[in-house]
Amino acid sequence: MTRLQEELKQLRESVSDMATLVKNQLKKSVCSLLDEDEDMANEVIANEKRVNALELKIDRDCEYIFTLLNPVAHDMRFVFSNLKINSDMERIGDYAEGIAKLVLLGKKTFDKSLIEKIKLKEMSDTSLLMMGDVTKAYCEDNTKIARSIFARDLELNEINRNASDIAEEYIKNNLDRIQQALLIVSIIRKLERVGDHITNIAEEVIFYKEAKILRHIEKGNSNQKEI
Repeated sequence: MTRLQEELKQLRESVSDMATLVKNQLKKSVCSLLDEDEDMANEVIANEKRVNALELKIDRDCEYIFTLLNPVAHDMRFVFSNLKINSDMERIGDYAEGIAKLVLLGKKTFDKSLIEKIKLKEMSDTSLLMMGDVTKAYCEDNTKIARSIFARDLELNEINRNASDIAEEYIKNNLDRIQQALLIVSIIRKLERVGDHITNIAEEVIFYKEAKILRHIEKGNSNQKEI
């Protein structure tokens, strides 16, 4: 195994570790809300330092490979994509931390009936499934799994679009719970952005594996750019 191959293998392992860490952060942040667990929310906030540290390590590893090992063709695309994937992973970690902070701000007063109506658990379950699948797609270089992400992101978008109307109707009948309703809408917004970043990762898997650029065009379009 050449030095380049060794570094690429280690890079994949580090990004896989990042995906596992971020998925756990996301899962715990939502569980802290559904289970009214402030300790878990605090754990998510504390663990954000690990996410940031790993992001910096992966960035440095990519820079080292680019500047000293001169990757070409597929290897170059792989490293370039990992830089972007790393950034998207870190942003997902940020949103998990943000959800945990909103949970603490709500102080265990979230109305479970609103959580059910607004489909927050369904949204979080879908986000976690997407995160698991995009990690598998990355680890296995499986573009079929990567493409399956796009349809589920549309489900998150639909829940997000309906959230404001549901919250508005709830507030009309529960004027004493305005803050809690707004916090839940904010959590919905963060989960929708999580879905966007997971979709970005899926696009990068397709890019480095097939040399096709999907960003900024309709998914499934046969006229994808190739490089």
